[in-house]
Amino acid sequence: SKLAALFEHPLYNIPIPEVTEKDKLFVVNPMEKFSLRSSGSDEWVSSSKAETLLPTGKTAYDTYPAWLKFHVGINRYELYPRRDPLMPILLRDLATQRIVSSVQKSGGTQLKLIMTFPNYGQALFKPMKQTRDQETPVDFFYFSDFERHNAEIAAFHLDRILDFRRIPPVSGRLVNITKEIRDITTDKKLAKTFFISPAGNVCFYGECSYYCSTEHALCGKPDWLEGSMAALLPDKTLAKRRSWRSPWRRSYHKSKKAEWELNPNYCIQVRETPPYDRGHRLLDLIDMTVLDFLMGNMDRHHYETFEKFGNNTFLLHLDNGRGFGTHSRDEPSILAPLQQCCSIKKSTYLRLQLLATQPYLLSDLLREALTTDPLAPVLAEPHLRALDRRLGKVLAAVGRCLAK
Repeated sequence: SKLAALFEHPLYNIPIPEVTEKDKLFVVNPMEKFSLRSSGSDEWVSSSKAETLLPTGKTAYDTYPAWLKFHVGINRYELYPRRDPLMPILLRDLATQRIVSSVQKSGGTQLKLIMTFPNYGQALFKPMKQTRDQETPVDFFYFSDFERHNAEIAAFHLDRILDFRRIPPVSGRLVNITKEIRDITTDKKLAKTFFISPAGNVCFYGECSYYCSTEHALCGKPDWLEGSMAALLPDKTLAKRRSWRSPWRRSYHKSKKAEWELNPNYCIQVRETPPYDRGHRLLDLIDMTVLDFLMGNMDRHHYETFEKFGNNTFLLHLDNGRGFGTHSRDEPSILAPLQQCCSIKKSTYLRLQLLATQPYLLSDLLREALTTDPLAPVLAEPHLRALDRRLGKVLAAVGRCLAK
């Protein structure tokens, strides 16, 4: 496995600082247990309602479902650890756990569902809107592009290969529209949008500000539909998140340009503006820029952080559905923060150099990572090959900065 060899490499074993109690998102009561409600059931209850006896040698933490262990493990420095034994279990749960509830997620421009499992875990479901080999038309604006379920899956694995680990776990899944959405939804608005197409397929379209109409309906074959299942982050009432507008946000206007597109010295003023005037926030934003350029994602208008950790923490790379829309052309403007600031973390630069060499070629690593997904092949081959080309362009941009 090239992936296993990569994670053994010294650049992937740089230790994070010691994690103290105040660096953890949650401080957990070590005596709080989760137990099965009854023998053979797969529902969880807290210890106040359950038997508190545990098998010898087991701790209360061992009784937690995978999603809860994921939440408890989040700290100031990482969303999940590099060698996380939980990851395969969590990904399997996302792909296989029984769905007991499906409701539409409010807000956003396109249809997304929140699905709940018997163990109270939840996932964000993005349905398939186009096939793997469809490229975004050249005349489309980035803000009118479809969100792609396979981009969400590939983005999670790419983020992990780059050692950022800032995207919550995502798995592909085949969902039965009839049994796992229509028949169990309590969402009356969603329920009204189901119909049978002339071809006899089950379809629905939900309610949202774009692409929610009979012309943009999502149809099964006859009721099976692909989608991405992303593990939800802890509820905002338990762990507040702050949303930050990206300084390199696009104008979202058909003819107006943003200030950074007109001013080559734009980075000077960003460096003088909090929170970019101290710490590693700007460098973290440039990490995100590299990820977006490799994916071809032009739609990064905001990012989030956990409020508890203040400014000294990582950025969450959420909502990656507009990546991997095109493989035949690259979008150099995505790299503006790197090119204008001429800054990058040394550790990121060294890893990018490594990923441009055999036996650690980026395309090979992502191809291997995606073979384990239930919807494999997740990306068409030209998208994987485009990664190596784009990585070369990132390294060339850093080279020009070094030459300056």
